[in-house]
Amino acid sequence: MTIPNSEVTKRPDSVAFAVEAGRLLKDRHCEDVLVLDVTGLSQVCDYVLIATGTSDRQMKSVADEAADLGEEIQFPAFRKNIDTGATWIVVDFITVVLHLFEPQRRAYYDLEDLLRRLNGIGVALSSVQHNLNALLERILQEARRFTRAEAGTLYLVKSEHLTFEIIQNDKLQIFVGGSHGKADIPPVALNRESVSGYVAVTGETLNIADVYAEDGRQFEGPRNYDRMTGYHTRSMLVVPMRDHEDQVIGVLQLLNALPSEAGEAVAFSAADVALIESLASQAAVAINNVRLIADTEALFESFVQVMATAIDERSPYTGGHIRRVAELTMVMANAINASSTGYFADIAFSEEELEELRMAAWMHDIGKITTPEWVVDKPTKLTTIFDRVELLRLRFALARKELELQVARGVLNADEGQRLMQEIDGDFDFIARVNMPGEFMADKDLARLKEIAAKTFVQNGERQSYIKDEELENLSIRKGSLTDAERQKINDHAAMSIKMLEQIPFTRKLKQVPTIAGAHHEKLDGTGYPQGLRGEQISLQARILALVDIFESLTADDRPYRSKPLSRESVLGILQDMVDSNHIDQEVHEMFKREDLFAKLDTIKAEMAHERKKH
Repeated sequence: MTIPNSEVTKRPDSVAFAVEAGRLLKDRHCEDVLVLDVTGLSQVCDYVLIATGTSDRQMKSVADEAADLGEEIQFPAFRKNIDTGATWIVVDFITVVLHLFEPQRRAYYDLEDLLRRLNGIGVALSSVQHNLNALLERILQEARRFTRAEAGTLYLVKSEHLTFEIIQNDKLQIFVGGSHGKADIPPVALNRESVSGYVAVTGETLNIADVYAEDGRQFEGPRNYDRMTGYHTRSMLVVPMRDHEDQVIGVLQLLNALPSEAGEAVAFSAADVALIESLASQAAVAINNVRLIADTEALFESFVQVMATAIDERSPYTGGHIRRVAELTMVMANAINASSTGYFADIAFSEEELEELRMAAWMHDIGKITTPEWVVDKPTKLTTIFDRVELLRLRFALARKELELQVARGVLNADEGQRLMQEIDGDFDFIARVNMPGEFMADKDLARLKEIAAKTFVQNGERQSYIKDEELENLSIRKGSLTDAERQKINDHAAMSIKMLEQIPFTRKLKQVPTIAGAHHEKLDGTGYPQGLRGEQISLQARILALVDIFESLTADDRPYRSKPLSRESVLGILQDMVDSNHIDQEVHEMFKREDLFAKLDTIKAEMAHERKKH
């Protein structure tokens, strides 16, 4: 008996069981006992126990005692599938099944070959772990290949039904599901009235040597199928697919085991049953893994979109911006993939790269969650949490009231008082106008603003300025509504996006999301932010995202810093200027023009408006 010491620390429960099971065999006077460690070699088994010179009765007793032993050391309960004439045993520590193989099958199921085949199943299933349909198709293919089954069906349990997922029949040349399109067949009721339903409900394996020799309503289904198609079903092996919680999640049904290419169908052997039960259990775990991955990805996707919506909805001006950017970005990426001529003819994004870009587009503004709303939306130069022009209005009104009192007291003559009051009114009207972010502030307007700021008035015996220094700084903004400090706060959102996204443990296929998302304000000449990247330091994906982000902002119906929407010609002119200034990529810009993103943007906006009406 051989037990590797290295396994003792890894799997003490498995080793304990293997040792004790081996002793059971030794106690039964087996001529030779070997416990073979196959951990890491087999996707299905941890240990193989081999015994020779043991009678059927002795082996049956060993199996019973091994099952009892499993319970004693708190292994999950064994499902006994015992056939006489066994010469060696496979102990499966994943599905916890004790398999006995009869002598006449020993030559076919050579131990080395069995391990190779079982390991091959795991490799095959893991190769399609992100695609459920491909996985299901591969499971049925492997099951048929190992048992030489002429046909087969894979069902999944959904609600109160078994749904047809994959159907394969070599003789009838029927292949449905997986890569052959969805199986559009009515589901089977989850009850005992059909063979597959019976197996799903009871969890029992059915190995039928001859369907036509069996009684029971369950077998009417195969016989009806034969009458409709001209097929002849003889042998059936129907196995429940149990997951790690011992729940039946599906059924694997195999038809007509063929001993050779031209041979007649024979019954599935006990070895076939053992092998397919192991495969079914492993497949169930693989299916659940794929579902778990899909559910996790869907949950993450929902979280990302909720975050994006929350960021957009902070501002009445940017609602829907992120979604529009994400959709337009993918329009551009898919157009590049479809290009057969020109600059992008030899460039193609993989499915993983497309998903990475899409996720980056959805998350490109996540850093704005740290930017104060009044800065993001700042509609006037004096706005903080409110528009401080109202404070100036009150201040100018107090100065005017002071003049009225001076005229009433005779301190100031009426004509002079009237002139000064008109001057106050004119100054405030001017301030109210320059408070609005319009076109570039002219030098003469800036000079007048400074003149007003130099004026004072007396209130309660104290001299007051009409405009305070911080208010003058804001009103002196020549273009837009943001001071340099406020603009830096907004610019910081790109760096914050990188910082936040780098905290997320993205999978390998999404590892570039922080880099792409964080570079959407970079410029080819190095004058962008937050890192001042230039040229080839900016990926093609980031260049696409940068152009689309600019385009969507320019075409927005309203922005606090614009008095009216820009015309199509103005947008195109601004983008061309940015190309000429080496800010955005020329080839991406050419693709943008060919794709007519204006029309696609209108379609997206219409779809979003329709969705809002529905809700």
